Amino acid sequence: MALLEGLLQAPGSFTLLVAVLLLLVWLYSSGVSNPEKGKEPPGPRPLPILGNLLMLDMHKLYETLCEISKKYGSVFTVYFGPQKIVVLAGYKTVKEALVGRAEEFGDRAVTPIFNDLNNGHGIIFSNGGQWKEMRRFALSNLRDFGMGKKGSEEKIIEETRYLSEVFENFKGKAFDTTQPVNYAVSNIICAIVYGSRFDYNDSRFKDMVNRANENIRLGGSASIQIYNMFPWMGPLLRNWRSFKARSEVHFEEMRKLIKELQDTLNPNEQRGFVDSFLIQKQKAEESGQKDTFFNQENMVHSVANLFAAGTDTTGTTLRWGLLLMAKYPDIQDRVQEEIDRVIGDRQPAVEDRKSLPYTDAVIHETQRLANIVPMSIPHTTSCDVDFQGFFIKKGTTVFPLLTSVLRDESEWAKPYVFHPEHFLDAQGRFVKRDAFMPFSAGRRVCLGESLARMELFLFFATLLQRFRFTPPPGVSEDELDLTPLVGFTLNPSPHKLCAVSRS
Repeated sequence: MALLEGLLQAPGSFTLLVAVLLLLVWLYSSGVSNPEKGKEPPGPRPLPILGNLLMLDMHKLYETLCEISKKYGSVFTVYFGPQKIVVLAGYKTVKEALVGRAEEFGDRAVTPIFNDLNNGHGIIFSNGGQWKEMRRFALSNLRDFGMGKKGSEEKIIEETRYLSEVFENFKGKAFDTTQPVNYAVSNIICAIVYGSRFDYNDSRFKDMVNRANENIRLGGSASIQIYNMFPWMGPLLRNWRSFKARSEVHFEEMRKLIKELQDTLNPNEQRGFVDSFLIQKQKAEESGQKDTFFNQENMVHSVANLFAAGTDTTGTTLRWGLLLMAKYPDIQDRVQEEIDRVIGDRQPAVEDRKSLPYTDAVIHETQRLANIVPMSIPHTTSCDVDFQGFFIKKGTTVFPLLTSVLRDESEWAKPYVFHPEHFLDAQGRFVKRDAFMPFSAGRRVCLGESLARMELFLFFATLLQRFRFTPPPGVSEDELDLTPLVGFTLNPSPHKLCAVSRS
């Protein structure tokens, strides 16, 4: 008691005492479940303020979480700084949450960096009525403008020709596939959203694609992860400043493009998604609706969401596919033999997929092994949830660990090996696998899945029909590095390939 009185009399001691007491309360509460609510998911004991930061590899966070799941199970808690995260691991657990309990686990957790970027607008990083309306409108209009239909197929086939010309111009010499592949894939979503494609040499288009891809890379960097844990550190982080500046330029350019379309708008001849949104926005304004979701900010951010999602994920997967073909020439041989036998010299079409089971299996295995969105995009619980014997409070951030699904040892014979036979039966026929979840699942499943699947098949089959992909001269297949470059998505490490014409 005398010691306590002495502390209280010392300058600043009361503040110190309160801080110590609060720290003890926090330590106690962080490790104890609410007996009225039930047992909370287990996990490593967090440190004050830092949480479990010291045990997390911020450059390969998904791998660290997989390791933690081996000790604590398929539902566990981890602290990113002061923020509590519940991680779901393994196919059965992730499917039960995202599909079987879709409503409870279906809201989006918006991290500080994406709150800065979208401020609750758009499709991907929104919730509630706004998300429902924007997603419904986007799905309806993307389908109207050909997503997953014959209209999209024609656009993609046209783009494969432009991309093939670029590859052909390198005359078999080694080059970086990143920009041409990203430009080609981006042009598909541009044709649907804006109503027209861009020339690969259009400086505005190139800058738009490159800015979006760079921000996706930065969005998963270690420093941005730190910012998400401690937002006050933002101004001190170079990547945060770069991300913000690049985003401001990106949105301004999109506003200019939208303004150009608005100035030439003809309601009777809608060219794409933007035209459709502009017409809906105009109707809302004319009717005096004040609470409409069809406003300028939702339009800009929805377009930005579609542009980024429609460029990076498919372009990244396609680049992984080409790298894997150069890495495994025997598999490339089998793909090309099948394409030559079934299609010959004519242009591959979507309907050919069912006649090319091995090629289809290779594409699916590329998506599985590439694992480009390993932690999905964070979810949050919409209500208090009792899940697999654990209590998860409403508003808790949830990470469905997709890498643990795509590499679940109980679902895949060779989870860490490129093995197309994962998708083939004993007779060589293609088989679907329930644990194939590269597009996530449930309410937040990728809305462009049908378009992405079509693009991957047509681009991959066309390029493998026309070119043989090899390492650069002096580089062996064994030297091709499959270590991913970690960002918000997992890209191949910088590399060059040779595209040798087969004609």
